[in-house]
Amino acid sequence: MPATSPLIPGRSCPVEYRYGARALATPATLCAGNLWIAGGLYGNPFAFRRLEEMFSAERGESALVFNGDFHWFDVADEPFDEIERGVARHAATRGNVETELAQPQAGAGCGCAYPDWVDDEDVARSNRIVERLKGTARRAPGAAARLAALPMYRIAEVGGQRIAVVHGDADSLAGWGFSQEALATRPGQEAALAAFRTAGVRVFASSHTCLPVLQGFDDVGVIVNNGAAGMPNFAGTQYGLATRVSLAPHAKALYGTRIGPLHVEAIPIDYDAPAWRAAFLAQWPEGSDAHASYWRRIKFGPRYGMDLALRAA
Repeated sequence: MPATSPLIPGRSCPVEYRYGARALATPATLCAGNLWIAGGLYGNPFAFRRLEEMFSAERGESALVFNGDFHWFDVADEPFDEIERGVARHAATRGNVETELAQPQAGAGCGCAYPDWVDDEDVARSNRIVERLKGTARRAPGAAARLAALPMYRIAEVGGQRIAVVHGDADSLAGWGFSQEALATRPGQEAALAAFRTAGVRVFASSHTCLPVLQGFDDVGVIVNNGAAGMPNFAGTQYGLATRVSLAPHAKALYGTRIGPLHVEAIPIDYDAPAWRAAFLAQWPEGSDAHASYWRRIKFGPRYGMDLALRAA
């Protein structure tokens, strides 16, 4: 029997993270007229409050799903507990962060399964961030059990159309197949088309890779990655993003597309950015791992433009 290759912390994708697109070909367990999906809240309570306020203004049957990595920067007990209580009011799936807090996989590190284009220093810092966050989770009564009970994906239905809510991609909780980088390549687009056929869905709603993309595949389907609900997603901006899937458009949508009867849109989350920056610095001051990796993005936005996010195959 061949030896199993050891995991590389932060780079490898544990077997336990994998489900395969065929597992998504199951009946929907969540039906709504308006479906909101918010991945990458990253422990930002100001983004959570604003998102919940915006969502509460919806009319008709509506659902809000947090599709993983709702914890990350919230190493202080109070914001961690607020995020835990808040997310528990809605539907959720776990991301690699929640999985490593609840069920640490030996050698997984942060569980991000970072690709080669992410440098080793960023990977090492992420591994250390999750180790610090584990201490916070251990102090929160019942948190590990709650997070462990969350599914890796959910199948929702809007207007008779199936939506797969995942954290990573069609095959893995930490997959990068729905990243803007992968979807810019022909092999990435071909893999996505195959996933639509296997899973039998019209929309894949993802997060994980931290940069947004909305990719249409003619009349086959749409892949929407909201990037981050709790951080800026475009250069020079100070808002997060949520995904909204509905039969009717939203007045404040930043951009969107149609697939069949569905409107698939990116909704800006205009949280209190100065308050969030102060809260971040209180937990991650200059010289800390998260400050080194994320402060520039939190303050100025990433080197990424909205023109790169909306695409057609």
